[in-house]
Amino acid sequence: MSASENEWFDLIAVNKLEAGDVTPVEFNDVLLAVYDTRDGITVSDARCTHAGADLCDGYFDGRYIECPLHQGLFDAVSGQAKAAPVTKALTMFECRVQKGVVQIKSGPV
Repeated sequence: MSASENEWFDLIAVNKLEAGDVTPVEFNDVLLAVYDTRDGITVSDARCTHAGADLCDGYFDGRYIECPLHQGLFDAVSGQAKAAPVTKALTMFECRVQKGVVQIKSGPV
């Protein structure tokens, strides 16, 4: 494992998150979705795996995010596809909260 795989990067302050919702954040020219789920904060690629729509514009119920384009459903904690037309899971990023800041590792889990 290289040193860069162990590095954590600041993403957004917790107090800047939309409470109980999904917040878009750009990191290294990639749009990410930061979810304030009932089970804690999680981070995924913000693009739907079906047609590339921005999931940050979708309906979020605290656990599941619905794609605004075709209403496919993803589990925002595990990234699993839950309802058609999506079949491919979201790319999730390992994250943590340190000193009030959401951090991610450099690559997806």
